[in-house]
Order: sequence, then C-alpha cells, then structure tokens
Amino acid sequence: NFIDTAELYAIPPKAETQGVTESCIGSWLDKRQDRDKLIIASKVCGPGSDWLPHIRNGPRLNRRHMTRALDASLQRLRTDYIDLYQIHWPERPTNYFGQLGYSASDNAQAIPIEETLEVLNEFVNSGRVRYIGLSNETPWGVMEYLRLAKAHDWPRIVSIQNPYSLLNRSYEIGLAEISHREQTGLLAYSPLGFGVLSGKYLNQATPAQARLTLFQDYSRYSTTEGQHATAAYVALAKAHHLDPAQMALAWVNSRPFVTSTIIGATTMTQLAENIDSIDLPLTETVIEKIEMIHRTYPNPCP
Repeated sequence: NFIDTAELYAIPPKAETQGVTESCIGSWLDKRQDRDKLIIASKVCGPGSDWLPHIRNGPRLNRRHMTRALDASLQRLRTDYIDLYQIHWPERPTNYFGQLGYSASDNAQAIPIEETLEVLNEFVNSGRVRYIGLSNETPWGVMEYLRLAKAHDWPRIVSIQNPYSLLNRSYEIGLAEISHREQTGLLAYSPLGFGVLSGKYLNQATPAQARLTLFQDYSRYSTTEGQHATAAYVALAKAHHLDPAQMALAWVNSRPFVTSTIIGATTMTQLAENIDSIDLPLTETVIEKIEMIHRTYPNPCP
C-alpha cells in the first residue's frame, strides 16, 4: 500500500511530461475512495536550473519553491495531504546520482539545510505533510538533518530513499548504520539496477520496449564490471532454480535496514513477479554465494 512518486516524474524528465505520474496516481486515487488505507510519498526537486528550467525556472529548496511544489503535488494527487514528503536530492554540491569522488567545494548560493527543514516543519504543522524524508543523501547530510531537528524540536526524517541493489551496495558504507541506530529506514530504489539484474540485457541484448533499449543514455548499470557481476548473479539464481529478478529483490528485502523496496514494472507480468518476491526465502547457501560474488565484483555500479 506504499506508492512513491515525485513532482519530477515521469522519467526521463521533460517539460511535457513533468507531473504526469502524480496526475495519474491522483486520478486513480479519486476513483478508489480509500485514501486513508494508502501511504502516498512524493518528492520536491533539488536545484537544477541547468537541466530542469521547466520546473519553476530551476527548482530550489527554499520556502517559495517548496510551497509551490507542495501545492502543485497536492493538486495533481487530488489529496489534501501527503504521507511522506521527501527532498529528492540535496541543495548543496555533493556526489549523488552515481557521481564518484567528492569535490570539497562550497556553493555560496546553496539554501542551508536549516532553512529547508524549517519549511518542512511548517508543512507538517499545517497537516499537509505527515512525515518527512530524504533521497539521494549522504551520511553527513542525514546526520545534519537529524541534528537540526533535535536542536529546534522539528520533525525528524523517517526515511532515506537511495539506490541499493546487488550492483550497488554503497549504502552499506555509513548509511546502513545510521538507518539502524537512528530509525531512518532505507527505501531502496533501483533494486534491479534499471532491470539489468533480470539478465535481460546480457550479451548486449536489446529487448523491445525495455527501458535501456528505449533510453540508452541511462548507462549507470551497464558497466563492464556490472555486466560480469550480473552474469554471475543470474547464473547463481538459475543454479538454485530461482528467477534472477526475484532473487535480487528478495535479497534487498532481507536486509535489516530496508523499510521498503521500490519496484517498477513495464508489464503486469513483471509487476506480479516483483510483488511475489516478498515471499521468496533465500537459503544461507544462496546468501553466502551472493557475498562471494560481491567480493569478486564489489559495487560495480555505484
């Protein structure tokens, strides 16, 4: 009953499709009439004047931009509150969306976290937002939000939505312990690495209507090391009579710091298979062999 969206969606981001996903969910919600039984999460964009000029002439994480974003999301979703409102990516310059190597540069124009959190506090107090969370955040960023919440008696973040999969376990370096000790569970996105872990792109295959066939610029999970790792995980799944995608999802589901695994599907068959993975137990043997593959190909697609 957990549905995650964002003002940015659909992906790839385009002016003509911005907000369409929220609108589709809103239309669906309107017909169901059981809003209280669902947990709806959405996200406000971080800065992006260079690649998102169609969103408020370049979104920012200040009061004016965030208020306009929330108002528009509520209207598209046809609801008067959002259960979980998340910062999609940080205002400050740091490494996210697969960027490697930290450059210690400061942007004097960046909106301070304190200002952003103050606005989120106002949203919660107004009743239009129930809980707040982060996405694409670093350990420092998470702890700064928690520190400021304690200092000002503002709402604590309750979740972190970051990438996590067999191909990208970088969350385990720092953030997993924060999730455990601070009760800020991971909402794992890209648990199949854009579908790569299903094995359907192995040997340079280009299945019709598949995401990476349609959008070839999304190459984060298509590295050479990633392909080798994927081949090993697919072979492991088949050796134990498991569906590769279901094994990959079941492994993410089994991690103690994961609150929910965010899945996406192109077809109803894929959706059903993904949902069924929640009931798939993995033996100790399979888990041990997953760790062996990880040691051979550690985080090939961070």
